[in-house]
Amino acid sequence: QVQLVESGGGLVQAGGSLRLSCAASGRDFSRYSMAWFRQAPGKEREFVASKSWRSGSTYYTDSVKGRFTFSRDNGKNTVYLQMNSLKPEDTAVYYCAAGSGSIAAIQQTYGVDYWGKGTLVTVSS
Repeated sequence: QVQLVESGGGLVQAGGSLRLSCAASGRDFSRYSMAWFRQAPGKEREFVASKSWRSGSTYYTDSVKGRFTFSRDNGKNTVYLQMNSLKPEDTAVYYCAAGSGSIAAIQQTYGVDYWGKGTLVTVSS
């Protein structure tokens, strides 16, 4: 069992930055691949970024490449999403996710074993 708690959301102007944190508790956290998803009002939850527990490789959806950075601190059981050059279209509830399957699987909602409750990011124009 893994529990995930996100923090760091808030209101920011376009062009600004935020850093989201996701604190994990439970056994064998380091053996889970981690991901961030987001869900904008009226839209489906979508993949943002993931990091493999095995290789440490990181993947991003095209719309955030070059702006977002996903990092992981196994010693603190915490992952981070540094978001720079934010745009109004980044406005969404951001969810932290953990999965025990492949790195490809965790890029889909069906591949997620555990979800956090989410943190709201609002980017004003």
